[in-house]
Parts: sequence; structure tokens; C-alpha cells
Amino acid sequence: MAQPRSRRLRKKLHLDEFQEIGFTVNWNFTQDTDIDTIDAFVNRFIKEVIEPNGLGFGGSGYIDWEGIVCLQKIGSCTEEHRKIVADWLTQNGMENVETSELYDIWWE
Repeated sequence: MAQPRSRRLRKKLHLDEFQEIGFTVNWNFTQDTDIDTIDAFVNRFIKEVIEPNGLGFGGSGYIDWEGIVCLQKIGSCTEEHRKIVADWLTQNGMENVETSELYDIWWE
């Protein structure tokens, strides 16, 4: 049987009430997209989708982008967050938009 952990240790290990659930996201620009267009798009993505929903995004790419999405505070993303991100990218012309299932971003 597992030993009970103190609140301090649960926080340090990101367990129980300190668990953080997020998801990965991937998308592609068309092959002929220039760098200025990509920069402007990613900035708009962060301003219109990520920040207003209290999310954080860490990712990179050029034509092919991939990253992780989680909350800006301790907590869990929801299926609604996945849908908001995927729908916005699709509606704004991105190709091959994929989001993963929700998972523990510290332990999986």
C-alpha cells in the first residue's frame, strides 16, 4: 500500500490536487507559406485562442508545427479546450490539425 504524501510533496511531484492535464497539438502550413505569415499567424493564435482561455502553449516549427497546451495555472485542460484549439486552427486554414488525448503532462 502506498504511503500517504504530505501536501508539500504532492505539490512538488504534481500529484492529486496539483496534477496538470494537457494535450499536444500538431498542424501544418501550406508549403509556400512565408516566415512573416507564419509569425503573424502564431501570434494571432496565442492572442485569440491561448491567452483568452487561460492556456499556455509551448511549441515550435516552420511549416510543420507541434506543441503542448496546458493551463497557465495548476489544473486540467478539458475536452472543450481541445475542441477550441482544433476548431480555430482548422477554421483558419491549417492542414492536418491533430490533438492528442488529454494526459498528465508531468508523468506520461
